[in-house]
Amino acid sequence: MTVHHPQLTSAEIACIWTAYMNDSMSKCVLGYFLNVVEDEDIRPIIQLAYDISFAHLEKLNHIFRKENLPLPTGFTDSDVNLNAPRVYTDSFMLQYITHMARVGMLGYSGFITMGARKDIKAHFMAGLHETADLFDKSTEVLLSKGLYIRAPYIPYPTETDFVDSKQFLSGFSLFNKQRPLNAVEIAHLYMNGLTNQIGSKLSLSFAQTSPNKDVQKWMLRGKDISQKHMKIFADALTSNDVPAPVSADVSITDSTTPPFSDKLVMFHMSLLSAAGTGNYATSAAASQRTDLVLNYERLSLEVALYAKDGADIMIKNEWMEQPPTTSDKEKLAKKKEK
Repeated sequence: MTVHHPQLTSAEIACIWTAYMNDSMSKCVLGYFLNVVEDEDIRPIIQLAYDISFAHLEKLNHIFRKENLPLPTGFTDSDVNLNAPRVYTDSFMLQYITHMARVGMLGYSGFITMGARKDIKAHFMAGLHETADLFDKSTEVLLSKGLYIRAPYIPYPTETDFVDSKQFLSGFSLFNKQRPLNAVEIAHLYMNGLTNQIGSKLSLSFAQTSPNKDVQKWMLRGKDISQKHMKIFADALTSNDVPAPVSADVSITDSTTPPFSDKLVMFHMSLLSAAGTGNYATSAAASQRTDLVLNYERLSLEVALYAKDGADIMIKNEWMEQPPTTSDKEKLAKKKEK
């Protein structure tokens, strides 16, 4: 059997570039967490997450060198102050890792589907397995400490049923009561409320510690958007007598010393905004009540506009690293004419 060694496709280059950016950011964040964590039950989870990111960067470095591709700048030691005072509580750090593991599993699943070369697929399949293991271990610690926010319970159904009216799809009616939420819709409302809780606390912490006025303003706007979305999702649940997820943890200290560079925190919130938009699209597709679908669509637009303003700040300050691009043929032709 002939073994071919084709060059990387555009999709594979996009995947390894994105993975490098994400892992280099995670290494900075987790390195800081390791310096300030106090709970000895949580420390091993942070260490595991750090080790995964560190190992991934080593493997990605090898791939970039092997393919003679320029290594992204990403995020380095200059983007983190390991000696900064404690900004987050231990329980929030654990919840953060659990949330980012969720984001990572979705990301790796997508990377796997875009790869054709065996070594690239193998890297991302291993990453998916490692991230799933991290999620499992962090969830177990959350459960053991009574910190895991469970999805709402509903009564077990006693029989199977089929939709017998088009009103099942309607979320608006002047004369009839809205049908109850189904389990699929509840699950997505719960998860989107949970992710916005994390986003709200992170954006507040970044606003609290950033010295840049534009960043502060944008982060506070992000906090307000997250809290607004949390209320919409909570209202949708409570109006159907389903409890909304609540976290009692304080999460953030009073420290105003920045542990991370503005470049890093802007990238981080942009990453979470992109993940949130993807979650809303999935939730809209899975929901069958039209009022929920419309909510997800309008909230997605709000997040997209917010992300666009964040990108403008990053470009203005030269913080946005450009992904690999194809050559501009027209520009090359004009240059040749000169």
